[in-house]
Amino acid sequence: MEYIKIRFGSELDRLSSDFEKAFDDIFSPANPMFTLSDRKWHPQMDIYETPGEVIIIAAIAGVAQEDLDVEINRKAVKIKGQRKEIPKGSDATYRLAEIQYGTFERVLFLPAAIDPDVVSASFANGLLQIRLAKIPQDRIHIIPISDE
Repeated sequence: MEYIKIRFGSELDRLSSDFEKAFDDIFSPANPMFTLSDRKWHPQMDIYETPGEVIIIAAIAGVAQEDLDVEINRKAVKIKGQRKEIPKGSDATYRLAEIQYGTFERVLFLPAAIDPDVVSASFANGLLQIRLAKIPQDRIHIIPISDE
């Protein structure tokens, strides 16, 4: 059984430059081959929640499990990876090229506080599913009051 790498920490605060993202967002829809960065693409993702958890599903067909990296903190999840291009023959001529290859990185801000110690991830049929347990909000903390 292979495992998906999940890291916990505060590295999520370092996001890619706003200029590079804006440049990619403007020109990628017109021509996906024209980007400032190293051919980034953005897989489609869903986030939904139940009373007890937040679930993320990412459509990343063609990405090898060992090329996936997931980082989590209480506020956000960063999913990054790489889809490697399938080698074509030297005499091949493209007639249609819609599949995007290269690296991707998505930072998803969570709709609720989660417990980073209660996380599970699975990868099957090109879909990455991450399940994050919510922190119960009805928790009451009693604070002792000193005599001073």
